[in-house]
Amino acid sequence: MATLDVDAVQVFVAIADLRSFTRAAQALGSTQGAISVKLKRLENRVGQRLIERTPRSVRLSAQGEVFLEGAREFLAAHDRALAGLSAVRRRFGLGIAAHVAGAEVPTLLGRLHAHDPSLTIEVRMDSSRALLDAFDRGELDAAIIRREDDRRDGEVLAAEHFGWYAAPQFAHRQGEPLRLAALSPACGVRDIAAQALDAACISWTEVFLGGTSAMVTAAVSAGLAISAFSCRQAPPGTIEVSQRFGLPPLPSTEIVMFSTLTDMKSREALRTLAAAFRDHRPGTKVEHLRPDETVGPVLPTACAIHARSSSKREQG
Repeated sequence: MATLDVDAVQVFVAIADLRSFTRAAQALGSTQGAISVKLKRLENRVGQRLIERTPRSVRLSAQGEVFLEGAREFLAAHDRALAGLSAVRRRFGLGIAAHVAGAEVPTLLGRLHAHDPSLTIEVRMDSSRALLDAFDRGELDAAIIRREDDRRDGEVLAAEHFGWYAAPQFAHRQGEPLRLAALSPACGVRDIAAQALDAACISWTEVFLGGTSAMVTAAVSAGLAISAFSCRQAPPGTIEVSQRFGLPPLPSTEIVMFSTLTDMKSREALRTLAAAFRDHRPGTKVEHLRPDETVGPVLPTACAIHARSSSKREQG
């Protein structure tokens, strides 16, 4: 069975419509010689003479009249196929750990949409562990998480530092377990906090478990408990209280992006995500207690040290 060449069929239809090789060549941005070659190739392919050409006229042959309607349908189907490819909306599944998601999220989504408006962006927020499991199952195209025990390779987006935060009115009675609020029993930040307290032989009890970061923030802001937060995401109005209550420093970690996407368009989207995250790192604000509010010697908090170190690196 003969197969049709799109360019040759376009030449045939243009000649049939314009009844002129010269005008057809102009309309197609080509030359008379080039369209003559393409028409001859088409006629050889179908085994029929399609155009009758004399010095005074150009007209369709009887076979050309029969072929013209099918040729138009062929070109229309070709155009519909290409239009369908350009119009299809691609899905991009993005997981962002609840303890990572902050002021960067609107910037991330805005940059991703601007990069590829055809993307349907599906965002899932959960614990780092849950997102990594979903990523392994193929449910997510990319995951931005806080690095935990998993040591696989990923793109490091930034360092993450933590502190102990509470409302200014939070009261802790000496001899009682420290009251904590956490995201969930499976939360990695909760584990970091619990391990640090256990290592320092400080007793603690969970008095609030929130299903979302907003709920934990609300509990801490209301004075119910203390919680470990990223220094850049400390709830507004709370203060860093590690000095006040003699709490141990919390180890830093990394924010990492994982993805297995390899096609060029997807890799460009990932580069857009990484750049947006790095470009939108809000400065760390550390609220200092009054001297009469501290317990023990006044020492720099972990967040303040990290903030000063980062500032010196930027100035250098």
